[in-house]
Amino acid sequence: MDKRTAALLAAFGASLIYAINHTVAKGVMPTYIKPFGFILLRVMGAAILFWVASIWAPKQKIEKSDWPRIIACAIFGMVINMLMFFKGLQLSTPINSSVMITISPILVFILSAILIKEKITFLRTLGILLGFSGALGLILFGAELRQDAPNIPLGNTLFIINAASYALYLVLVKPLTAKYHSFTLMKWFFLIGVIINFPITISEFSEVQWSSLPFDVILVMVFVVIGTTFFTYLLNVFALRTLKASTIGAFIYLQPLLAISFAMAMGADSLSIVKVVSALLVFLGVYLVTKTPKKLS
Repeated sequence: MDKRTAALLAAFGASLIYAINHTVAKGVMPTYIKPFGFILLRVMGAAILFWVASIWAPKQKIEKSDWPRIIACAIFGMVINMLMFFKGLQLSTPINSSVMITISPILVFILSAILIKEKITFLRTLGILLGFSGALGLILFGAELRQDAPNIPLGNTLFIINAASYALYLVLVKPLTAKYHSFTLMKWFFLIGVIINFPITISEFSEVQWSSLPFDVILVMVFVVIGTTFFTYLLNVFALRTLKASTIGAFIYLQPLLAISFAMAMGADSLSIVKVVSALLVFLGVYLVTKTPKKLS
């Protein structure tokens, strides 16, 4: 298997795990564990796994000049990104979350336009407007009366913050993947993530009744720590060594299809006109923003 095929399979695997996570993580919050408590479990579990795995990785020292970028990656990838997603998932629905995160490529483009002066065209501007109108549609008109989704508009807004944070993480981490082994990066990202998340999340973490958790809930927690955290971050960093950040971002488009199929199969969510129209606007917007302009011959 060549490197590109392996990288594409890694990116697909990460998207599939994320898609399943929308439904399974939602199912245990906040009854058994609140979202911020879940984040502390995620980052601590992943930190332990990556530090143990790093025993078999090449021993690398982080250059002094790279520490600010590493800390920034941890903040946007292991703190803001995670906190906003899990809190949003508690307040909203699995289908809404899977649609809202697809706005990430649009945010990557906006950040690129601001930070590295990427060219803004009419079609890309139209794409940004369409994408955000779809997201706004879910926020303003996607409210439902659901006991398991107490504040859908706020939850959907948190998903946008999550998508922006993840987009910035992808942009920031790319140069580091060329210099350091995946385990080297991940062990430091998650250790920093534990330190920053600890004071924010410890109160909800300490509320968990660990001794009385049902076995299926424990399995979900193990899946989130090992699958959604350890393997997805590892797979994405592995894929980034071969693929462009924008290519990895494109796999986000698969998540709604996979997540909606899984959520509906599990009876955890259902489609509505607002969700379908909003999703189409977001997808069209993302397509226009990421479409490569044709060169004049």
